[in-house]
Parts: sequence; structure tokens; C-alpha cells
Amino acid sequence: MKIIRLKPGKDRSLLRRHPWVFDGAIAKGGGDAGETVRVESAEGQFLAWGALSPASSIRVRAWSFDEAQRIDADFLRATLARAIALRERLGIESDGVRLVHGESDGVPGLIVDRYGDTLVAQFTACGVERHKQVIADALIELTGCVRLYERSDTSSRKLEGLPEVTGWLRGSGPTELMLREHSWQLGLDIAQGHKTGFYLDQRDSRLV
Repeated sequence: MKIIRLKPGKDRSLLRRHPWVFDGAIAKGGGDAGETVRVESAEGQFLAWGALSPASSIRVRAWSFDEAQRIDADFLRATLARAIALRERLGIESDGVRLVHGESDGVPGLIVDRYGDTLVAQFTACGVERHKQVIADALIELTGCVRLYERSDTSSRKLEGLPEVTGWLRGSGPTELMLREHSWQLGLDIAQGHKTGFYLDQRDSRLV
């Protein structure tokens, strides 16, 4: 187990459950890209389990603030399941839905949108990149979708020391899809459109 020790007074943000540790806050410690590390205060107090990004100014992104938590496939599946269940309770009038929104859902660096039976994911940080295959399997299982397309072509990956990647992670087929929203049918191309293919957050604006 690798340990990241913070400088004195640099533990305040983690104590408030903010999930980022910047490089300037670290006194010592390191590891491999995406590796899970134990983050401690200057006095050796446990603060968080996090994913290490050696090339980024955001050096660690917290997975959990529970010292007893194991960061493994079961943890990732349970975290994704909670995020997906939340969206199912919202009753959104569309089959285009953001299922996972990074740190706000406890999965730093991961964006997942659903368009009908197709998922589109962006892996923008080293932690989720390291666990990509486990995450892909869990998403297919939890949603019942048959296809998962990767759109990891954002500039933020360069800051993580990661190359741009696009293409099918699970399944295959055309990237031009039809999206149901309110009483409309809308076309999009998940390989070429904005981010994961569409401005889902403008749903209410389009209704007006």
C-alpha cells in the first residue's frame, strides 16, 4: 500500500470531504498512475483512499473517506449502482440521461450518458482509466444496455498524461442514434457530437 503524506495544515479540504488533493499539498509519497493510495495528514491520520495522478496538478482524487473501505470491483459496482438508481427516481422525460457525473457520484473523472440502449463514457482521470474494464462490465450489467462507446477525447486527459481514446468498449454498431425527448425524436452522433454526443443538460430549454 502506497501512502501520500500531506504537509501541515493541508488536510482541511479532505476533512470537509472535498475530493481533490493538489500537488502542492503533498509532503511525500508517490505511486503508479491510477493506483489507490492512502492519504494521511502530516501527523499520520487517515484522511482518504484516493486514485493517484502523478502527472496532474490534481495529484489525488478521493474514492472514499472510510478507512475500512476496500477500493475494488465491488466498491465500484456499488457506487455506480447508487448513481444509476438516483437517475431512475427522477422520472426524466427522455431516454437520454446522464447516469454518472464524476466526483458528485463518487467516481472521480467518469462521465456516463445513456442514449436508449447505448452508453457513452468519458474516462478523464487516471483512477477510472486504471479500472476501465471493471467499470465497463459493471455499467453493462447494471443498465442492461448492449453497447458502450468511449469518448475519452477531452483535453483534460492530456493533463493526466493520458492519450485520447475513442471507440467501442462493449458491443458495436452505428454511432448515429435517435433520442427520445419529451414528444420528439432527435438525431445525434455519439462519435462526433459535443462531449458524449449531445447537450443533455439543455432538455428543459429545448421544451420551451
